[in-house]
Amino acid sequence: MRRFSSLVLTLLALFAGSAASALEVGDIAPDFSLAGSDGNHYQLSDFRGKQTVVVAWFPRAFTSGCTVECKSLADNGDKIRQFDVSYFMASTDPLEKNIAFAAETNADFPLLSDPDKSTAAAYDVLMPVIGLAKRHTFYIAVDGTIAYIDRNINAASSAEDMVARLSALGVAAAPGG
Repeated sequence: MRRFSSLVLTLLALFAGSAASALEVGDIAPDFSLAGSDGNHYQLSDFRGKQTVVVAWFPRAFTSGCTVECKSLADNGDKIRQFDVSYFMASTDPLEKNIAFAAETNADFPLLSDPDKSTAAAYDVLMPVIGLAKRHTFYIAVDGTIAYIDRNINAASSAEDMVARLSALGVAAAPGG
């Protein structure tokens, strides 16, 4: 019984420690340097002081919910681009898979690939046993802090929800818009 109690206490301590390290609104967003489906490489620090960034993590390309989410963003990109924002979807899929997925869904924005899973881990979206990202969206302010974390994504209305959140956060209109 003593061994069991010790194991439970150890597991609780580990869980509490990992929960305490979860990203929160106001934290500095972890920098990343990831390849995009458009052939470019993106580093979060390049946007600091210039533009709001939205990173919509998704579990796996070519699955039903991820396809619906990606198409929602692709079909409504004009509404999102009314804001001074760069937006991405990101997954732990290899780049080649995200390139094919972007082509199939007509994504007019980059899909970022994190095959070594280090960025997903830094954003606390990595599901440890299966190695996929959780469907969470991070809104990163111009100063590099996390302005909002959406952990309850509706794939079908993801673009409309993103537009509403950008508006609620007071993100500036796109230049010339």
